[in-house]
Amino acid sequence: MLRKVLSLLICLILVLNLPVTAKADIGPKPSVRITFTGIKGETYYGTLLSERRSTGPATAWDGYEEYRDWKPESEKPIWEKFIAYEDTDGYYFLQEWWDCSETNQLNWTYYPPTPFKILLYFPETDSFYVSDIYERYAFDSYFSVDLSEYATSPITARQSYDYTWEVISLVARIVLTIALELAIALLFGYREKKALGFLAIVNVITQVVLNVALNIINYRSGSMGFTFAFICMEILVFAIEAITYKAVLHRYSEKEKVNRRGVTYALVANTASFAIGLWLAHLIPGIF
Repeated sequence: MLRKVLSLLICLILVLNLPVTAKADIGPKPSVRITFTGIKGETYYGTLLSERRSTGPATAWDGYEEYRDWKPESEKPIWEKFIAYEDTDGYYFLQEWWDCSETNQLNWTYYPPTPFKILLYFPETDSFYVSDIYERYAFDSYFSVDLSEYATSPITARQSYDYTWEVISLVARIVLTIALELAIALLFGYREKKALGFLAIVNVITQVVLNVALNIINYRSGSMGFTFAFICMEILVFAIEAITYKAVLHRYSEKEKVNRRGVTYALVANTASFAIGLWLAHLIPGIF
């Protein structure tokens, strides 16, 4: 029975990881977020160069377009500098740029180009510095660039996704969920060691597979894909646990032989863990 549980959950992971094309322009979009270190007190502007002439609403200059009126007029000379820049690999400036001086960050959060190059302009020295070619590696791709030796070109970016925190949050979610569901089991009167041991084994299997799958989906598809997968997988987990408890739990619990409540327990436990999981995701976004 437990092998069947594991097999069904693995099949769901494979299905949910298939690419899905969404035509409606809703929900969060992929992002590229770059943090610059090793520089202080110097004004500089940054952009991402694109292999293609457009991505989302961002497009390359057509040779006739006027300066965009929603950008500060004071930055028009910066736009003109980026327009005049000629990349050796033929990458395009898409007329999106940021003053990175105060935050030391460049965050392209709406249809960022991929592949891309990082291009920085320093007006005080009238200098450009460009990176090699990079690609997004996750739904939200994080990079860091050390500018302490930016006189050398190309500048180098490294992936800076916080995998350590992801592992910590993954383990924390699994432990909290299993503890919650076992606490609810005690309220339902499942107090025999064998019954609690059986429930613990089933929950460990389902919660490990569920949370690993959600981590992968969140990494690849972002919060909207995560929420959709969370709902679908919680329904499947409930169905699998309900069937398993109804078929097997009475072997380990005398109370279950008299009063079959395994299905009700599965419903209550999974509803509680689902509600608390969503609450935690909004309260502490980094936990997912």
